[in-house]
Amino acid sequence: MNISDINPIKTAFPPIADEQCTVLLLGTMPGDRSLRLQQYYGHAGNHFWKLIYTLFDQPLEPDYQARKSFLLDHHIALWDVLESCTCEGSLDSNIKNEVVNDFSAFYARYPKIDHVFFDSRKAEEFYLRYVKKSPDKIYHLLPSPSRANASKSFEQKLDAWRELLLYVKG
Repeated sequence: MNISDINPIKTAFPPIADEQCTVLLLGTMPGDRSLRLQQYYGHAGNHFWKLIYTLFDQPLEPDYQARKSFLLDHHIALWDVLESCTCEGSLDSNIKNEVVNDFSAFYARYPKIDHVFFDSRKAEEFYLRYVKKSPDKIYHLLPSPSRANASKSFEQKLDAWRELLLYVKG
């Protein structure tokens, strides 16, 4: 057994975005379950999708393609700070050998994005380390929707995530 069997390279998904997006939600890297399903926030214990749908007072849609469309209908882009990394398990604290996504190209392609929300302190940390803040964007930190963030209840997370509604359309 070699080290790559223990800590294989994980590669993030392409962004969910279109030219009408004004808000960007950023995670760090999809967890193991999400990678297996090939879906952002695919772990049933993660509150991300429940938070998004609850914010808009809508029932949670089980279909992943419909979820992606729901984000775009509200001009919300979704991506991860990291393009790839090695990581044992799914915890952000285990991330090593990180490679950041190309945000210069992303922002050039989606110039209407003016608010960036980090969905964890680790996502913010990686972004600040490798990308840096831009004066033409406003940055926000949200509590992680992960079940690993057990210090906050769903209701506490939802209360903090309501800030997103100030900057989205629809």
